[in-house]
Amino acid sequence: MEKPIWEWSLEQTRTVTDRARAGRDLTPPSWPDGARAAVALSFDFDAETGWLRRNQHSPAAMARGGYGARVGIPRILNLFDKYDLPASFFVPAVAAQLHPEAVDAILKCGRHEIGIHGWIHELAQDLTPDQERELLTNSFDFWKDRLGKPPAGIRTPSWDFTPHTLGILRDLGLLYDSSLMEDDRPYELLENGEPTGIVELPVEWLLDDYPYFQIDRASGSSPYIHPNAVLEIWQAEFDLACQEGTLFLLTMHPQVIGHRSRLAMLEDLIQTILNTPDIWFATHESVARYVLEY
Repeated sequence: MEKPIWEWSLEQTRTVTDRARAGRDLTPPSWPDGARAAVALSFDFDAETGWLRRNQHSPAAMARGGYGARVGIPRILNLFDKYDLPASFFVPAVAAQLHPEAVDAILKCGRHEIGIHGWIHELAQDLTPDQERELLTNSFDFWKDRLGKPPAGIRTPSWDFTPHTLGILRDLGLLYDSSLMEDDRPYELLENGEPTGIVELPVEWLLDDYPYFQIDRASGSSPYIHPNAVLEIWQAEFDLACQEGTLFLLTMHPQVIGHRSRLAMLEDLIQTILNTPDIWFATHESVARYVLEY
């Protein structure tokens, strides 16, 4: 029987805390063309998979996921076309197969990146190590074939990491991950104290549309914050990222941010950023390559 955690030695505790930790800060002395900060806007295009993986199969649940493909993606792409901006999309392989036309539309723009987001938005904690490896490898292979080149990075479904995840990402040869929260700045991931060469582009619930807007009757979760309040939070985070000379990264979802009032809020934020001198908009891949090679 395993000892209770309060009886663990420091060495035992470190075997847990050090599996995937923040290493060196990778914020460069300056960004391309002397920019003060980097802005990386991203979208987790889950479509129906967010409900499928929770065994919610009703037509009502499928309609909520389908909204992201039918309405959210076109609106997002139109907005980013309007300002000629790049974005990163993280897409479960099943969502890509259910909505190939949406993937084609993302790729047709020529500015955007698509990264791994699991096979069917599976929760890694529910899997055996072999199942996790199989699904991530199948996802990698799917996108390698679909894109005609290996995907550069991953955002794990639900930002979930197991003790085995980092080793799998290393074996796949990925450039970056965007799932962890140990800093606001880009950093190198360590595995058991060893530098991995993998860039972490950290996420944060504060900088995600889901906890502010997504209503889930099944779980009893009914948050709703006025878009102007979210805009104020995100603008404050952007302002401080500029002061620190580092990274401002948002995680959004087409089925969440794609509604009219919320997309109008996002456009207001984009206009604020564009009116700020010396800002570099980039995909996650471009940020990761720059900080690693600087």
